[in-house]
Amino acid sequence: MKILYLILGFLGLGLGALGAALPLLPAFPFLMLAAVCFAKSSQRLNNWFLQTKLYKNNLESFVQGRGMTWCTKIRIMAIVTLTMAFGFAMMGRVPVGRVVLAVVWVFHILYFVFGIKTLPAGDGRGREIPLDFAGAEEDDAA
Repeated sequence: MKILYLILGFLGLGLGALGAALPLLPAFPFLMLAAVCFAKSSQRLNNWFLQTKLYKNNLESFVQGRGMTWCTKIRIMAIVTLTMAFGFAMMGRVPVGRVVLAVVWVFHILYFVFGIKTLPAGDGRGREIPLDFAGAEEDDAA
């Protein structure tokens, strides 16, 4: 089972790295997949991933329960909106598909606006103990 988690973790890391560079590919879900899979497969890989810039710039503040800045929220909402608009346009002959996409889009926007805490710009770098996704906090005393 660890091999499967390793494969999924590296796949998520690769797609997340691409998503950080390409405007239409979201980095967040793929990096979250990588974080979870690395935590379940290898403590060494998990520790390495938690120290990368990809993790610190894209996931750290969200994972620690602090939230996201408006800039991050808007970037994610814009990418999802553009992607879903393309799907909406392609479903010209499938009205049920358009309704489903519209409902999902509305709930996505509501969740990002009201469900995720908004941080002031420049926040998100405070020193807190990171969560290791396996359910335990790292022990700084060791």
